[in-house]
Amino acid sequence: MSTPRHLTTWLRTRSPDERRLLLARVGFVVDEDIPPQDLARLLLRRQAVVPLVSSCTLPQRQALSAVAWLAARRHGPLAYHLEGNDPAGRAVPRADVLDLLAGPDLDRRRAADAVLDQLAGVALVLPPHGDQVIVPGTVHMDLAGETGLGRPAADLFAAHFNAPEVHAIADALGFPKARVREVAERNVLGLLGDPERVRALVAGAPASVRDWLLRLVGHGSRLRTHAYQFHSGYGYEHNIRYVVRPGGSGDPGTDWLVTHGLLLPAGPPDVAEVPFEVATAVLGGPRVPFTPEPSPPPDDLPGSEGAEGTAQAAATSALSQIERLLAACVSRPPTLRKAGGLAVRDTKRLAKAVGVTEDIARFWIDLATQAELLGLHAEPVVRPKGHRGKLPEPVVNLLPTTEYDTWLKRPPVERLARIIGTWATLAATYTYWPAEAGTPVALTEPTDPHAASLRYALLEALAAVPPGKSLPADSLHYLMLRAAWHRPHHVSAARLGAEQAGAILREAGLLGVAAGGALTVVGHAVRDLLVSGEAWRSPEAALTAALSAMLPPARATARFQADLTAVVPGMPDSSLAELLDDVAERESEGHAVVWRLSAATVRRAFDQGYEAGDLLARLAGAAEGPLPQTLEYLVKDTARVHGRVRVVRSGCCLRADDEALIEELARAQALRALGLRKIAPTVLISAADEEETLARLRAAGYAPALESETGATVVERAGTRRVPARS
Repeated sequence: MSTPRHLTTWLRTRSPDERRLLLARVGFVVDEDIPPQDLARLLLRRQAVVPLVSSCTLPQRQALSAVAWLAARRHGPLAYHLEGNDPAGRAVPRADVLDLLAGPDLDRRRAADAVLDQLAGVALVLPPHGDQVIVPGTVHMDLAGETGLGRPAADLFAAHFNAPEVHAIADALGFPKARVREVAERNVLGLLGDPERVRALVAGAPASVRDWLLRLVGHGSRLRTHAYQFHSGYGYEHNIRYVVRPGGSGDPGTDWLVTHGLLLPAGPPDVAEVPFEVATAVLGGPRVPFTPEPSPPPDDLPGSEGAEGTAQAAATSALSQIERLLAACVSRPPTLRKAGGLAVRDTKRLAKAVGVTEDIARFWIDLATQAELLGLHAEPVVRPKGHRGKLPEPVVNLLPTTEYDTWLKRPPVERLARIIGTWATLAATYTYWPAEAGTPVALTEPTDPHAASLRYALLEALAAVPPGKSLPADSLHYLMLRAAWHRPHHVSAARLGAEQAGAILREAGLLGVAAGGALTVVGHAVRDLLVSGEAWRSPEAALTAALSAMLPPARATARFQADLTAVVPGMPDSSLAELLDDVAERESEGHAVVWRLSAATVRRAFDQGYEAGDLLARLAGAAEGPLPQTLEYLVKDTARVHGRVRVVRSGCCLRADDEALIEELARAQALRALGLRKIAPTVLISAADEEETLARLRAAGYAPALESETGATVVERAGTRRVPARS
């Protein structure tokens, strides 16, 4: 039976959820089941194998590399045009794979066996799962050279040495001086190809050299060193010739290996490798690096007292800040630059309105945009009558989407779940902005294909911290090492550095995903969602449950104090927050949210239409106890002086230079619904707003234009300032 048919049969034994999970690992998130035969065809293609391999842990990748290396030695290199052939033709014995990974060590063999079983579960080791190991053709193409085993010495000599270097090594090994290179090289290769002679040579080396060589071949045969320098050649690496650097590499152990031909140029500058024959002799047989377990957390970790409270405060502040930022975008939409990104002045304004730094404001803007709560809207450009030239570029504003109003009505934990679910799968680390990228701006397109995997790897590293413990602030290096074990491909390809890793962890802290150097219950939920693929499909239910477990219920009441502050321990519900934002200024956030009332804030509430009696009644209904007398006096005293000066209320104003036209409009029966009233020979006021007034004037046969406060003609805008969400 062919491998595709074996794979189809195996997939039929999987549940629909397991098949969907496999598909999600490939990058396709669907709700419906996929026929096993179709999934089998997909799982054997490069487009599916590459993401599966990219998501492997270090030992899984090492095991696949070992299989590919053994297959290349047994069956020869795989030609590109044969990648789609039945993979069963390149099967290798399972026992050989275990030998290459673990040697005779029984514990390591059991660990290697378990890794092969894990790979079988994600269709990277293909059925039938017997005493032969079969992997997809793409694995053979991409991983055969990743084992860390050096190349044969003959290949390295031929590629990178001229005759003088060969003669120098032969002389150091004690061979008689040869007249030609071929003889000297044959002598050296004969020694390096004899395991007994190699072991004897190493046994006679200084103890520090022996230890250094064992460490080197135990972790891969390549080394970055200055032992060699360029001599001649051009083009590709295999044309470059090297000589030993005068004065050596700076390390006596490395120099001894170089002198005796045990460490040869690898091709790239400043890279050397131990030849295959030498590594095999030292290790007692072919071995590839195999790291079945990641580095454990440091000993004597401090306790995590206060971490839960820190996470609660962070999550509460995050939601509050995002809500206020969105409200600021409603009242005064920011503008997109022509070069892309949000105008810096608008970012500063929003940061000031929310009370956060500019980098956090940028983070919330980008996160809310990716969560489809904010969207871009190009204002229409009206062509003036008679204008035939090129119209100006439209002004692009950032506006709330149609999803915003629905989101705002949901409970706080559901609102925050949407934000955290969006962050989990973002193809960007928004708070990481390298210096070479220039001035940071908000609203840049997420384009980092490694970001979600780096996020997952660091969350996995944090998850290893024992319950009740936390990592100290100086543990970033450990977290990066552990992240490299969980996602070696992405950490390497992204060149994960301390700055980006720190930015990812800081974002996790801002959202309450991590606190005190450990994952919170929400962080564990995010990690599980990334593993299962549900993070890309429907993360909100799991995150809502986790947030409900971490955060106390939203409060519907506040504690009003005699110093004119209102305190809400934990998170206020939306109606309470709206009331207090109307009548007070938010003073602080964290474990509790504090508002301060003043004559100015109460006056602002009256300006919005509140009456003194109604306002006091609503505040009393939201109070945990009786309202303080100082608060009642403040509201009543402010109400007493509010409105001494009256402003005539009108929907809008109509202006015309023609007094006769104004008189005609005032008497027009078709416009009676507007309640037009003349307050000057050339001015009318309308009881309706500008939108209705314009519509009725046009319906009556007039051609009005809309003016700004400065007298300039402006573009008319729809009253509901919302843009459609992308989905």
